[in-house]
This record gives sequence, structure tokens and C-alpha cells, in this order.
Amino acid sequence: MGCCAPVTRSCPGGPRPARAATPSEHDQVRLPGGEFLMGDAFGEGYPADGEGPVHAVRVAPFAVDVTTVTVAMFASFVEDTAYVTVAERERSSAVFHSAIAAERSDITGADPAVPWWLDVRGADWRHPHGPLSAAEPDHPVVHVTWEDAMAYCGWAGRRLPTEAEWEYAARGGPESRRYPWGDELTPEGRWLCNIWQGRFPYANTGDDGWLATAPVRTYPPNGFGLYEVAGNVWEWCADWFAPDFYAHSPTADPRGPRDGERRVLRGGSYLCHISYCHRYRVAARSANTPTSSSGNCGFRTVSA
Repeated sequence: MGCCAPVTRSCPGGPRPARAATPSEHDQVRLPGGEFLMGDAFGEGYPADGEGPVHAVRVAPFAVDVTTVTVAMFASFVEDTAYVTVAERERSSAVFHSAIAAERSDITGADPAVPWWLDVRGADWRHPHGPLSAAEPDHPVVHVTWEDAMAYCGWAGRRLPTEAEWEYAARGGPESRRYPWGDELTPEGRWLCNIWQGRFPYANTGDDGWLATAPVRTYPPNGFGLYEVAGNVWEWCADWFAPDFYAHSPTADPRGPRDGERRVLRGGSYLCHISYCHRYRVAARSANTPTSSSGNCGFRTVSA
């Protein structure tokens, strides 16, 4: 399990009203599809994640969101449908310890396996760090479960990407690069993604300019014009997760195992660090249960 995926289901600031938006305003780019090599070509993946073997996959043409779904977009969905997220129904969600904006009485517990994740009463998509915080409209929406993401897709007339579609899109063209932009994490000393700098999980220097989520379109896009496909927030995919799936994956448009307990997450987040969660690589995989929510997990959508 990675630092960015708690077992159970930008930093605090003042409120900013979310601008009304419609699904059509969420820009997409149409990708031609084709064959690519999926998986970890560098031998850097965690064995339990099942990033190998590298295998050829063909995906049909599809369109994908240029950015993750933002707070403003999700607010429009909620305004239209009166949808209540899982975190809101359960009245709490997981927040990273150094980002919490809540009274001590609202911190209700921690998982011993990942004690830096705390369950915070009142943490949800509107209050990403706890009840004393307010979501920024141009940041990725977080504290959304796989089920919440699917509900949004139904409203928007879209769907979640398959894991194969996600990796094809995130690679931006080249097949074997470590990151969407190349093999070096900070070419010429430049940070090209929002991840942890410093000593995880205790000290984040914020060298990339952000301690939590960054606004969408903060970093340069990949070769397909997609923003923040490495770091910032984890992104839900449609597939069930199985660590051995690549060994028998279909070649054409694989859609994951028929069933499972956890859904695939891709891309890493602002909490990933090479010392513990080297999962901002383009081949990296993670997973969580469909009803889990946290302050570093969002999604983007695709369409035919």
C-alpha cells in the first residue's frame, strides 16, 4: 500500500465560491488509440502492485479530460443532482496529518498501518482538510470515492478510463519513459509534478510550491496535452485491481478482472516520495476499495 492510499475509505485557506460549470466546459482531447507497451520497463515497481510483465496493448480511439475534475465541475454536478458523497454521508474522511484544518475533537482516529492518515469529522469535497478549510474551485476535487466518481460520470455522460486507456493517455506518446516528460524527475532542476519533497511523512519543504493539491494546469502538459498525470491527486480508473492481471491481460482494450475488492488508482499524488511511494511513474499502479475517500484522490473522465 502506498503513502497515497489510506486503508480506510493546497492547504487550508479562506472560502472561494465555485463558478458554475457544465460538462461541455471540461475540455477533452481526442486520442487516436493504437498499440503501446504497458507496464514497468525499468524494473522499479513494487512486486505487490503487479506492474509487469511489460506487454503490448491496443486501445481504440477515445477522448479524455485535459485535467482532473475540478471542485467547480463537481459543484455543478451536486447543484444539478443534489448528490451527497460517501464522505458526507459518513460525516468523515481521511486527511494527511500535516494538512488538517479541524479542532482536535474532530480528529476521530488513525490507522496503525498508516498513522499519518487521520479520520477527520467534517472532511469532504467542500472541506478538503477538515471543517475549518474550504475547497478552491480550480483545484482537483478530492474526498471522492470510486462510487462518487461513477455518479459524476452518469451526470456528465462520460465514464472512467480503463487502466490501459489511462496509461496510454498518461504516456503522451513515447512507450518506455519513466515519467510523462522523460526519465529524469527534475530535468534542469525543474519540478514538473506536485509530489512530496523532504522527509516523508514528517517534513515537506514545498520546493515545488505546494504542500497539498495544486490548481489544475499548474505544470506543463504531456505530449497529448494532458495536465498533472503524475502527482497532485490519484485518479480512479474503471477496472478492478489484481496484481497478476498483466500476465494474462487481453491485447485489445483490456478492462481488468471481472471482479475484485479494490479498484485501480493511477498517477500518484502530492504525498508520493521515492522513499516510500514511488508511484508517480507512468507505469505505477495502486488500488483502494470503491467506498474509500481521502484528501488526495480524484478522477478524470473519458468518452467515446
